[in-house]
Amino acid sequence: MPTNPTIEIMLNRKSIRQYTDESPSQKVLTSIVRAGQQAPFAYQLCSLLLSRNRGRNPFRAPLLFTVCVDSHRLECVMERRDWQMVNNDLSLLIYGIQDASLMAENMVIAAESLGLGSCFLGGAPYRAGSIIKKYKLPKRVFPLVQLTMGYPAEDPPPRPRYPMEFTLFEDEYPEFDEKTIDKAMTEMDEGYLAQEYYRRANYLIPLEGDREETFDFANYGWTEHISRKAGQWHALPEKLLEQFANCGFHIPGESSPSEIFP
Repeated sequence: MPTNPTIEIMLNRKSIRQYTDESPSQKVLTSIVRAGQQAPFAYQLCSLLLSRNRGRNPFRAPLLFTVCVDSHRLECVMERRDWQMVNNDLSLLIYGIQDASLMAENMVIAAESLGLGSCFLGGAPYRAGSIIKKYKLPKRVFPLVQLTMGYPAEDPPPRPRYPMEFTLFEDEYPEFDEKTIDKAMTEMDEGYLAQEYYRRANYLIPLEGDREETFDFANYGWTEHISRKAGQWHALPEKLLEQFANCGFHIPGESSPSEIFP
């Protein structure tokens, strides 16, 4: 397929969890953030928090970004224009998730092009309360994802992805047959097993309930790993809805928010 340096950066991207002692300069940081700001957006409902505290950052990374859905900033602008927000919070969160995700991806690509590596940390929404306190966030700011960044001290291979025919559907969404599903599963699992990804990480999610364990590191691949996550965790939305509410976003039907704000 046709390629160029930009595409090669994207295709070779992988998560980095070990970093050198070198810290990116302010000029490098500025370039990365500016690239993030130039991502497509709906409302620019996104902002960044930054920690340079290696001692507390995951993986002792020199940079830890928290990418936020930020309605507070827009509402400050609207107040100056003598407007009040009437857009419902679910719509704002959807637009904000789009904006923040695109910003984060632009930052990752920019960082890779400058010789840095990064790792996405997807658990931020479930730790919104502690992030609020750490960064003294106002209401209407929701931490969507965290991103460690720095110069790599490791060079792992890119991780496998589903085959194209299991990803790109032209004209209409297909009805998958078992052969197509099995082929996609095999490509993912064989790729991870060949890299010994879970064995090296010593990470095999325990089974809950009375389901019998039939996997070990010799056959535990990505499809079993992701199935255990989706098949055992977060069955109910209350915890996440509570974190939205803690940040000042109220979705109908949610439980009462914790008293984080006075």
